Amino acid sequence: MRLIALTALALCALAPAARAAEPAPDLAGNVGQMLFGLAVVIALLLGCLWLLKRLAAPRGAASALKVLGAAPVGPRERVVLVEVGSEVLVLGVAPGNVRTLHIIPAASLPADAAAGGAPSILAGKDFSAWLKHSLERRKDAP
Repeated sequence: MRLIALTALALCALAPAARAAEPAPDLAGNVGQMLFGLAVVIALLLGCLWLLKRLAAPRGAASALKVLGAAPVGPRERVVLVEVGSEVLVLGVAPGNVRTLHIIPAASLPADAAAGGAPSILAGKDFSAWLKHSLERRKDAP
């Protein structure tokens, strides 16, 4: 019994000396490990985003559709120009409802609308031209 007590006492006396021999935590190593983990997480995030974008690309019949532009006509309603083959569909879009308003041959559209941009008067990009057009329309109205 005495032998066990002496052994335990000796181990307790040597324990602080063993702890003192352990190196202090390396701050640079810990920061490096943290930055490496952060880089791995960001790389995984970017990889997942790329994969989602790749899988969400339209395939088959949907790739033949091209949205040329849209204009809001109400709080939740809009008119959308969609190019399908050699025709352009003018669609009225409302919540739960899509209707074909008109069908236009793609060749009859102005060059800027066919290129994907709406005419500047409709898009509101040129305010002075829009204002002039509106005032002329108002004068012509009975």
